[in-house]
Amino acid sequence: MSDSATKKNAGGDGPEEAAALYVYCVGERAELEPLLSDEGVPAAIEESGALETVGAGALAAVVSAVPLADYGEEALEARMRDATWTATRAMRHERAVEFFARRASVVPLRFGTIYLTRARVAAMLDERDAELRSAAGRLRGREEWGVNVYFDRARLKEMVVELSPRLRALAGQASAAAPGQSYLLRKKIEAMRADEARAEVRRVAGEVETKLAATAASAARLRVLKDEASEHGDVAAKLAFLVERERFPEFRDAAEALAQKYEPAGFRLELTGPWPAYNFAAGE
Repeated sequence: MSDSATKKNAGGDGPEEAAALYVYCVGERAELEPLLSDEGVPAAIEESGALETVGAGALAAVVSAVPLADYGEEALEARMRDATWTATRAMRHERAVEFFARRASVVPLRFGTIYLTRARVAAMLDERDAELRSAAGRLRGREEWGVNVYFDRARLKEMVVELSPRLRALAGQASAAAPGQSYLLRKKIEAMRADEARAEVRRVAGEVETKLAATAASAARLRVLKDEASEHGDVAAKLAFLVERERFPEFRDAAEALAQKYEPAGFRLELTGPWPAYNFAAGE
């Protein structure tokens, strides 16, 4: 933030407060500006502000004024260590972006995008006009859907002999072998269970990604923390898909078929969305 701060008198009386502009999303000006008069337009990230647009050419950014006392670079970093403060603002940010994304083609910006002046917002729109218009066009008529793939480690380890071609072959050999050889083969199967279960997790996650990507415009694999787990089990993969609204029933049916196919082996698919297309807004 290199500009000098704008000045805002939030109440109309009293001393002016140094303020900046919080930016939510970017889209076509002709689509975004009329939406500000909708009855359902959400609140800004700070209750003292209101959503408005800053335009440049055919583009506009949805913004609201925020106090630099909270949103200056160092101040924001300190504020975000407060989980309650951050969660409240992140929710307001998300509501605002979702409102516009469901009614227009927008490029969503991540939580915490701040500019010091309207001039700098306009300059950004002007400098990145082609890039932003291209992104908005690519996202038109599409939504982001998330698919989380979970697995029950104990259940998978129990079922992996049936799932793994290598272990199935060894189990067949063990059943036909003499007692001593059969014992050794079964010990080998037990030793291989964990490795084969990990391989099965990778295979199932890859199949889910490939088959769902075939019904989507684009796909992305998101970062999973080491040994990440939830109440649904261990996390095998977090996937994001950019789906055309008209093709969503096809996408949903494919996800449901995969969920049914792998549920007996301890896998669970969670479909989330629709979200603003954060993971597909190139050049954000």
